[in-house]
Amino acid sequence: MRHKMSGRKFSRDHNARKALFLGLSKALIQREQIKTTLPKAKDLRSIVEKIITNARVDNVANRRNLNAFLRDETLVKKVFEVLAPRYAKRPGGYTRVLKAGFRYGDAAPMAIIEFVDRDVAAKAAGQKKEEKKEAKDSKAVAPKKAAAKVAKDSGVKATTTGATKTPTIRRRASGS
Repeated sequence: MRHKMSGRKFSRDHNARKALFLGLSKALIQREQIKTTLPKAKDLRSIVEKIITNARVDNVANRRNLNAFLRDETLVKKVFEVLAPRYAKRPGGYTRVLKAGFRYGDAAPMAIIEFVDRDVAAKAAGQKKEEKKEAKDSKAVAPKKAAAKVAKDSGVKATTTGATKTPTIRRRASGS
């Protein structure tokens, strides 16, 4: 029997669970609303509520403890300067978990976890940063891939604008 053993294991060892909840808590603090499975959302709730409760007292020790957990100075700053003052008069219950149906692939129960008085613009800001980063990465890689594919199909040199070298693509002889 599992008497006095709180929390789920999620088929992970201690370090993998810790990393899982670190990533989820970072995403929740940054966007203020995320979608995940229902059991993960229920367990994440207690972690994030402890973070907010500790952040309500702004001192060096609490900042260092939170920085040791989150390892991101911007998120620590947001917790202490935005989230903690927002919930200063609230005695707990900073998050809510809303059921969001079932996932198509494996029928896992999904949920949306969000802060109670959340800033709607925070989710959009978090997504815009990711989109800009992805667009920046894809712009650098896309022309080279396209040129290589065209060169492979036509059997000529692959050239891209701004490339210092022009790779030559050679085909193998298909003889026996």
